[in-house]
Amino acid sequence: MKNCDQFREMYEAYALGALDAAERIALEAHLATGCKDCAKSVKEAHWLVSQLANLAPGAAPSDLLKGRLMKTVHAEAQQAASSKPGIPVWIWAGVAALFLFSVFSARKVEELRNEIRATNQRVATILKQRQQLEAQLEIAKREAMILTDPASVSIALASSDPNTPPLEAKWHSALGMVLTGQKIPAPSGNRVLQLWLIPKAPGGKPIPSLTLRPDAQGKLVLLVRDPPELLAQTKALAITEEPEGGSPQPTTGPRWVGGVS
Repeated sequence: MKNCDQFREMYEAYALGALDAAERIALEAHLATGCKDCAKSVKEAHWLVSQLANLAPGAAPSDLLKGRLMKTVHAEAQQAASSKPGIPVWIWAGVAALFLFSVFSARKVEELRNEIRATNQRVATILKQRQQLEAQLEIAKREAMILTDPASVSIALASSDPNTPPLEAKWHSALGMVLTGQKIPAPSGNRVLQLWLIPKAPGGKPIPSLTLRPDAQGKLVLLVRDPPELLAQTKALAITEEPEGGSPQPTTGPRWVGGVS
C-alpha cells in the first residue's frame, strides 16, 4: 500500500476541519514531505468545501455556476463508473442536493414575495373602500346638518307637470344646499337632470350646477357646496333635462322651478 493511501479518506474531512488532532498532525506531516498527489487531493477538497459553502440554503447561484456544477457532477459520475480514482461520488451528490435545495429555496422566496404582493393589494383595496365610506359618511353628515338646521332656507320647486312630484331644496349659508325628491321619474336614456341657479342681476345667464339621476325607487338627493354668497345673488332654482355630462347652458325648458325668497 502506498504511504499516501492511508490519508485518502481524510482529504474532505481535513478541508472541513473535522479531523481530530492526531489525524490532522499526521496528514500535515505527510504533506510536508512534498507528496504532490495528496497536495492535489487536499486542494480539490478545499475547492469542493468552498462550493458547498456557496450553496448554503437561501443562496441564489448564477446560471453560469449552476451549469458548471451540473456539468462537473455528470463528469464525476462518468469517472466513477469507469472506476477511476477521484473525488467520491457521494460528495458530488451532496453538491447536487444542495444545488436543488437552493433552487427550491429561491422558489419559496418568490412565492413569499407574491403572497406579500397580493396581501398589499388586498390592504390597498380595503383602505380605498374605507376612504370611500368615510367620504360617504361625511356627505351624509353634511346633508343631515343642512336638512335639520333651522338656519337653512327652504325652497320649493314645483313642476310644470301636475302629475310630477315637487322637489325641495334646503340652502344653508355656510354648509351648502341639499336638493331632495321622492318618486321622481328618471330622464330617458342616458340623459340627466341638471340644477341651475338663476341670478338676480338683470340679463344674467343661468349658472350651471351639478347633474344627477334619481335611483331605481325614484329617490333624488343632491348635495351642492356652493359659496354662501350665491344665495343672496340668486332669485330662483331650476331643473332641466340635459345630455349626459350636463350642459353649459340649458337646452330644454325647466321641469322644476322654485323662487328664492
